[in-house]
Amino acid sequence: MTTRFAPAPTGYLHLGHVANALYVWTDARERGGRVLLRIEDHDRARCRPEFEDALLEDLAWLGFEADEPAVRQSARHTIYQRVADDLHARGLLYACTCTRRLVRGSRVQGPGSEEVRYPGTCRNASHAPGDGVGWRVRLPHDAITFDDRWCGPQVQVPARQCGDLLIRDRLGNWTYQFVATVDDHLQAITDVIRGRDLLDSTGRQILLGRLIGRPAPAIFAHHPLIMKSASQKLSKSDGDTGIRDLRAAGWSRERVLEEAAKLSGFSL
Repeated sequence: MTTRFAPAPTGYLHLGHVANALYVWTDARERGGRVLLRIEDHDRARCRPEFEDALLEDLAWLGFEADEPAVRQSARHTIYQRVADDLHARGLLYACTCTRRLVRGSRVQGPGSEEVRYPGTCRNASHAPGDGVGWRVRLPHDAITFDDRWCGPQVQVPARQCGDLLIRDRLGNWTYQFVATVDDHLQAITDVIRGRDLLDSTGRQILLGRLIGRPAPAIFAHHPLIMKSASQKLSKSDGDTGIRDLRAAGWSRERVLEEAAKLSGFSL
């Protein structure tokens, strides 16, 4: 059993991250498995070194220790390019000139919430690939079924939910859906343990994994989130209270862990 903890250094760790770490490390240790640390710094515009330094310090203070040195997505461009080249050679990749504003106008109701669906504007446009255009993968209209360990049986049709997946944006950044799928495959992740806000992403990641050569998907487990309101989860981008602020206020490691466990329904 191999799982991963995969924070993005776009802000400071908060209690929601601690809750995820509790689920990840506890499940792995109880099952004799390993935890890999993956720094998801694929977004060069939003990720900052000081956030990475802070999250590594907070993880060490909380006692969460990975079983291998951290992997940084910013150092894996050649790997992602190779996978994208293979998709292109098989006729599964096409260039997309659509702006975010144009795509944002197409919304559908997904299994868990409303989301943006790409309408396929550039699917047959034959735009030349290169800098300044996005790259999308042609998704078949397959229904993906999986049994989530905590949410039960699921059926998702990614082509209806999100349309053809963007794997690289117009600025040259690889996207979360693509790099997470590639890394889970190449790092041989057997169990993906994460919050329920990512449940709707699972079908498309299973389907994309199939397209890039993963013979069987990981087992998925989506745990409850810590919510700050009935409809809003904790968010780094909103400046929600970080672990470093709690430490500065005198909170002990034990108190932080207990609070994260209580708010997320985790039993210590």
